[in-house]
Amino acid sequence: MNIERLKEIREDKDLLQIDLARLLKVTQAQYSRYEMGVNEIPIEKLVILAKYYNTSIDYLLGLTDKREPYPTSIMV
Repeated sequence: MNIERLKEIREDKDLLQIDLARLLKVTQAQYSRYEMGVNEIPIEKLVILAKYYNTSIDYLLGLTDKREPYPTSIMV
């Protein structure tokens, strides 16, 4: 996981760790451990962050440098 990406995107939005901790319903200390790479972020928390930042989980994980979310497709 690209731990710098989480801090970078948070700071780009002028947010504090406590702001994201509240969004994710975790403590600031827990969120800090996510940013430092000490603890892995659960997938359900990654989904919340991706939606909040309007990006993809792949971007948050450092698997792509494209910030835009993936287009959604409608399956019939």
